[in-house]
Amino acid sequence: MQSNVKDHVVFASPKNEEERAYVAGACVRKLGIKLPAVLDEFGNSTEQVYTGWPDRLYLIDAQGRVAYKSKPGPFGFHPDELRAALVKALH
Repeated sequence: MQSNVKDHVVFASPKNEEERAYVAGACVRKLGIKLPAVLDEFGNSTEQVYTGWPDRLYLIDAQGRVAYKSKPGPFGFHPDELRAALVKALH
């Protein structure tokens, strides 16, 4: 939490999807996130199905299927595995 305070990205918990989108957008801008970001719906159905918490990396292929799912991070992130999945997905 201290890093959030330092980076000035501390918000009250959003009460609806509009507030959630505002907070997410502010965090993306403030933190300079360059990757495409998507927002789960307010009930967190995507998180529940894909078990994205605490952190996971996913690669979605051109057909919209999960081509790679990391183990929970940060210690479950293995760049070589993701790289291999990217090479496979692109061929």
